[in-house]
Amino acid sequence: MDRFEAMSMLIEVADKGSFSAAARFLDVPVTTLTRKISDLETTLGTKLLQRSTRRIDLTDAGVTYLSAVRRIIEQVDEAEREVAGEFTAPKGRLVITAPVQFGQLHVLPVVTDFLALFPEINVSLLLLDRNVQLVEDHVDMAVRIGRLPDSSMISTTIGAMRMVTCASPGLLETHRMPASPADLLQLPSVTVDGPLAQASWQFRDPRRRAKLAVPVTPRLTVTTVEAAIRAAIRGAGVIRLFHYQVAQAVKAGELKIILEPYEQEPVPVSLLHASRGQMPLKMRSFLDFAVPRLRAVAAELRTEKK
Repeated sequence: MDRFEAMSMLIEVADKGSFSAAARFLDVPVTTLTRKISDLETTLGTKLLQRSTRRIDLTDAGVTYLSAVRRIIEQVDEAEREVAGEFTAPKGRLVITAPVQFGQLHVLPVVTDFLALFPEINVSLLLLDRNVQLVEDHVDMAVRIGRLPDSSMISTTIGAMRMVTCASPGLLETHRMPASPADLLQLPSVTVDGPLAQASWQFRDPRRRAKLAVPVTPRLTVTTVEAAIRAAIRGAGVIRLFHYQVAQAVKAGELKIILEPYEQEPVPVSLLHASRGQMPLKMRSFLDFAVPRLRAVAAELRTEKK
């Protein structure tokens, strides 16, 4: 039995939550995967996984063993990178993830400029409006917009991003300009049905610093930010999005930011990576290159004409 292969398979089964999902990810038959895990359990003389019709859970022994296996795999990966020269020269494959629109507008230009300077580095840029697990999904770095939960990850602050409320000039001409968040109840709204969807829009009273929540019953719900912006420009309703998402439309006069005094505190923009002993030079090189450029982008967005 190839124990190292079985360890890697165990990690994927635990992370994906099922044999079928892990088999698809690894591109192996489910029967092969189950046999490898079963052989590993036989070798260890204990059950690692508790199987049921709906889900797979780790046994107590499985939790302990998986933690040790992750450390072993990470040490092997680091040894392979060192032998391949990733700690002596900036080279190899770098996997980066970022939100779709922010990635297209602001991260992609940084990545292409970076590639021009480092010919021995290849980049996979994953543009996703959801947070992937860096270690489990084999991602080196992530651009995250929002407050980060406590974790062992290392974060570098790039800047801060406003959440703004916008409407088209045409809509504001036909309705009374809202003086407070409560006035939004008299206006149609457009929302995005996605990971960040909320039943209410959050604001802050500028005098009492108290939180304000306005329930949202959208006139139109769409599945992409771009569609929401296009609908708002056409006067379908008010939208509430990150400033970078509407910055071009605001600059062009197609949308107008409203209720600015009631905005919540801007949320941090961070570049995140896993904690490790020695950082490969490909990651160190990208950090040194990208951080000042992304900070300049964030600063420009904060000082743009509203």
